[in-house]
Amino acid sequence: MRKPTNIFSGRAAGPAPDGRRSQPGDASREGQASASKRPPSPPPYARPPLLSRRPSLRVTSILAAAMLAVGVGLGAAIGPSPTTSFAGDTPALVAKLLSELAAARSHSSAPPVSNHSPAEAAAEASPNSPAAATPASSTPGAAPETPPAGSKSSQAEAEKPSKAKTPAKSKVPAVTDVWLIELSGPGYEELLAQDSAAPYITGQLIPTGTLLSGWSAIEGSGLASEAALAAPSSALSTPPIVRSIVQPPCPEGPAGEACSTPAGALKAADEFAQATLPQITGAAAFREHGLAVVTFATVGVASQQGLPAGASSATLTAQPPGGVLLISPFAKKGTHSSATYQVSAPVQTLEALLH
Repeated sequence: MRKPTNIFSGRAAGPAPDGRRSQPGDASREGQASASKRPPSPPPYARPPLLSRRPSLRVTSILAAAMLAVGVGLGAAIGPSPTTSFAGDTPALVAKLLSELAAARSHSSAPPVSNHSPAEAAAEASPNSPAAATPASSTPGAAPETPPAGSKSSQAEAEKPSKAKTPAKSKVPAVTDVWLIELSGPGYEELLAQDSAAPYITGQLIPTGTLLSGWSAIEGSGLASEAALAAPSSALSTPPIVRSIVQPPCPEGPAGEACSTPAGALKAADEFAQATLPQITGAAAFREHGLAVVTFATVGVASQQGLPAGASSATLTAQPPGGVLLISPFAKKGTHSSATYQVSAPVQTLEALLH
């Protein structure tokens, strides 16, 4: 049989240890005694802050929508997209360009940042300060100022004539018709020693030109070619011409006995010059821009030189010098010149002889 339980103490009712029956007040006293013996209970925990609590459903849905929008935007930026037309984006592009232009203007109009101290900056800002009065070019180690490209000083510098040396203009006259006449004989020295053997050359031809007795026949031939090359030419001018005229050789056999001796050779040369030179010097082309170079050469017979019949040869030698006679409207008349032929500068030789 179950014992009755005391509703105040929670224990089964029964006799007390001292032999008496428990009373209702005994349970309360026992409870107080047991309560005094139990350790004190801990204080209640503080209420957690608001942020540590779970967000509400509305906040959660807003955050989820925001994350979804960010994901869609990143996917559209990373992934390929169809090429769009700039026609619809023109207002946006124009606005962007205008904003960038305004930012660039504001940046350029902003005062430059100075690395000077406040005292130096104040001295530079003052117009009467010594630093402001001193030109930049006087500062030691300062680079010279370069004017801008569009300034007046730069235009003046560009308009200044160049100081580069230009080649000097040649003083050689326009000699476009040149005749190289090669006479058969020893040279002008022997001819002048026997002037009676060549009266035309010594009495009429030499007084009309410049005699270069120390020149060789090769130098005379080179002068004739250089004179034609140095002549200024244009599309309307006549191209320079060099004509070579050689005295015929002394015939063989009894017909050639008259010119086989030195005196006979000088006489034959004098007769050939008298028949040829007047025709050249009397032409209009010679009087305007002509030059005749008369020298001596060794003229050979075809059979003696092993050449075909009817041919002839003229040999020009450097030694002994045969001499050269220049006849031209630009040459001095009746003079004996001591000028030498400059192989490296033939134009200077022409300038010294022709005027």
